[in-house]
Amino acid sequence: MAAALLQGEYEVVGVMMRLWAPEGVTNRCCSPEAAEDARHVCQILGIPFYLLNFEEEFKRHVVDYFEREYAQGRTPNPCLECNRHLKFGLLLRKALALGAAYLATGHYARVRQTNGRYQLLKGVDKAKDQSYALYMLGQEELAHLLFPLGDHTKEEVRSLAREMRLLVADKAESQELCFIPKAGYGQFLRGYRGLESLPGPIMDLAGNTLGEHKGLPYYTIGQRRGLGIAAPEPLYVSRIDLEHNILVVGRASDLRCEGLLARDTTYVSGEMPPEPMGVTAKIRYKAEEAQALLNPLGAGRAKLSFLEPQKGVAPGQGVVFYQGEVVMGGGIIEAGN
Repeated sequence: MAAALLQGEYEVVGVMMRLWAPEGVTNRCCSPEAAEDARHVCQILGIPFYLLNFEEEFKRHVVDYFEREYAQGRTPNPCLECNRHLKFGLLLRKALALGAAYLATGHYARVRQTNGRYQLLKGVDKAKDQSYALYMLGQEELAHLLFPLGDHTKEEVRSLAREMRLLVADKAESQELCFIPKAGYGQFLRGYRGLESLPGPIMDLAGNTLGEHKGLPYYTIGQRRGLGIAAPEPLYVSRIDLEHNILVVGRASDLRCEGLLARDTTYVSGEMPPEPMGVTAKIRYKAEEAQALLNPLGAGRAKLSFLEPQKGVAPGQGVVFYQGEVVMGGGIIEAGN
């Protein structure tokens, strides 16, 4: 539908990335079925279709990063790295090198130009807004990006696709990581060096042993289900101690943080705010925005102080700063405090 909405105003060419997956596993983003769907849409629209092989780059920038972060006890979001390095890095440069003026994607977000500067805005459909995953975009990228779906709701897009008789109109959404097999994260990570999935103790914050975990790669900060321990109140993963192979759990109140430190922080404007500023922040893709004070520290680091303590601050996840509908920037959570 992104391509269809741009026809008439632009000469449109369809491109798709072929991405890496483990041996015997099909990457869901570029499965033979997905590629055939894309090719079929381009045939209906009467536009060219190209499949670009980015397997090596995807493995290096996304999958290897994912494994390294888990090996450090963090909970990464590899989709952010795919956007940073593949979609809006390699693919955008490839499009421009081929003579394209813009790269358009189906993200639910918007770009606005004000006083010669570009702003990244939330999508109109608040339930499907994907601006969180685009916080790393700057002025250079936004000058060459189009998000045609950002002004529409998901249901409007599906309705338009049905009117055009596109077979993908009612295609199911996927929330899983594209390169992870059905067996899940733990099975994928267990062979990685430093993540051999050795069982070990589950302890509370006082050091009492409550049970045994099946291997640290199977757990993430804030996880409640699948712990296999009985307790008078719900317990959540509070800390992953890789050095001692211990899974530390606590109550919901124990997970609340008054703030966090972020690394690799970037700003859409290209300029670090000169002084602390009030923002709302999302600490993961599906989190509610929380009011906070952003204090830029320089060297790609920032401190965020919440007006109310937040639960589930997980090192490795992205944190994104907003002012109203405008994305200010974001970074990777280094630690909660």
